[in-house]
Amino acid sequence: MSFSLKVNGKTVTVDVPPDMPLLWVLRDVLELKGTKYGCGVAQCGACTVHLKGVPVRSCSIPISALQGTEITTIEGLSAQGTHPVQQAWQEVDVPQCGYCQAGQIMSAAALLKQKPHPSDADIDAAMTGNLCRCATYNRIRKAIHRAADIGAAPSAKPAAKPADEDAQQMETTR
Repeated sequence: MSFSLKVNGKTVTVDVPPDMPLLWVLRDVLELKGTKYGCGVAQCGACTVHLKGVPVRSCSIPISALQGTEITTIEGLSAQGTHPVQQAWQEVDVPQCGYCQAGQIMSAAALLKQKPHPSDADIDAAMTGNLCRCATYNRIRKAIHRAADIGAAPSAKPAAKPADEDAQQMETTR
């Protein structure tokens, strides 16, 4: 059966059984390998993606429930790794084995979109259900706070002036 989805900003059509979980459509059909299989029962968070901006476990959602839905995977968060959460993860050196990190990052990105400056309690609540076998939870929390700082920081590049403003400034300095 054919299903149309919007994955990482691109409309795709897949021909798969209606009960195939989104995780397997992403990994096996669309070749997006960043989303991981952890438990298969939506308990570990390794397979977290965004559906319309909301973090969900892709291992437990059948493709038939997603016709026309907007999906963002770890690959779609920022291909260049420039999302504040990705930057903070690198700065804080969060991953140990790295297996759970795509799901952790996707949950953290969704949290920061809703609460740009979360408290520790907000972080704990949002990240509950994202398991890390290496127990890097303190680094994850630190990275989320760092990502909030990065996201709030003004751009280092000054805004460009309109061309007529430059000309006007030249006239007044003559």
